[in-house]
Amino acid sequence: MEYIFLIIVLILSIIIHEIAHGSVAYYLGDPTAKYAGRLTLNPLKHLDPIGSIILPLLLIVFKSPILFGYAKPVPINPRNFRDQKYGSMKVALAGPASNLTIALFFGLILRFFPGLFVLPGLIVMFSYVVYINILLAIFNLLPVPPLDGSHILFALLPSSARNIKIFLSQFGLFILLFIIFFAFRYVIFIISFIFTLITGVSFY
Repeated sequence: MEYIFLIIVLILSIIIHEIAHGSVAYYLGDPTAKYAGRLTLNPLKHLDPIGSIILPLLLIVFKSPILFGYAKPVPINPRNFRDQKYGSMKVALAGPASNLTIALFFGLILRFFPGLFVLPGLIVMFSYVVYINILLAIFNLLPVPPLDGSHILFALLPSSARNIKIFLSQFGLFILLFIIFFAFRYVIFIISFIFTLITGVSFY
């Protein structure tokens, strides 16, 4: 039952992440996601069978320290943005920002309204919601393609840093795999620190 709850939380958090991308793109003048029917909470419009279900389930079954997944990317056409300079960065920031907002909402309830948790299991459930959303936000902010952080970095880099963009675009997947397998403990440390900062307790 716990596994099912974790997957449901992960799927809903990923869907909200993608809707945030599409909503900000629509606000900036790009209706692509809206016309594709992706500005909806209907999971059937977003789920990727491998990234949204099979991958998270395998990670849970094999007791991986990493719980991650992905949905079908929301279609976006940056050429429609009114803000051509920072439009892509704003859209990229929207996804992690939505996850941090969820983490803050549930985390602050844990911190300031402990009397609401008559059932001990609710504390665990809320903690998972907070932790998973912090993980999604921090992981996606890594400045490595194809993650959101790379779009933010590329928008901020000067034109003279073209070689950096080319290098990251070519080797981003390898860098990402290296981080996951050899450096993810540092990411976990950041996630745990933010969790404690929000909730006032450690994540166990």
